[in-house]
Amino acid sequence: MDAPTTLVVVAVLAAALFAVAAAVLVRLVRARRGLRRAGLPTGPRWVFWGAVLYFVLPTDVLPDPVYLDDIGVLLLALRSLRRTPGDTARLPD
Repeated sequence: MDAPTTLVVVAVLAAALFAVAAAVLVRLVRARRGLRRAGLPTGPRWVFWGAVLYFVLPTDVLPDPVYLDDIGVLLLALRSLRRTPGDTARLPD
């Protein structure tokens, strides 16, 4: 592949990863809003805001064109919001 083709492929992949990360961020915000409206606990507030800040701030573990770390942090925050306070799910031994 020549340089312009490689650049286009990288740009398309970066845009696709950004779209996935933005969709997960929207899902996280909607989940928190829905839980709060229902009067259910939403878990630690710092998990939600920490995930949002990690997505928005330019300092990441991986450079910003690679949104895999952002997606992972947002998914972990979404999982912690969905967990109920009495949920003691154990991993199989």
